[in-house]
Amino acid sequence: MHQVRLLPHDITFTADGQQTVLEAALNSGIAFPNRCQVGACAMCMCRKQTGEISYQLEPMLTEKEQAEGWIFACQAVAESDLVLELD
Repeated sequence: MHQVRLLPHDITFTADGQQTVLEAALNSGIAFPNRCQVGACAMCMCRKQTGEISYQLEPMLTEKEQAEGWIFACQAVAESDLVLELD
């Protein structure tokens, strides 16, 4: 189990490594922005401040977006505790 902290609201929830960050947030009753849940709409994009994630399928992110820490929460699985920032 990993702790995920959402800024700027300072909301914390747990993710078990078997579900995506988005699924973990929604299962915890957190209103996380999303629409398609398959990485096409970009509604769930957030910036990873700290921690490690993995993807089953790499999302369509530019090199610049990846360097800036952007992730698709609907595709990302927590591999450690995370701090994420919603814009």
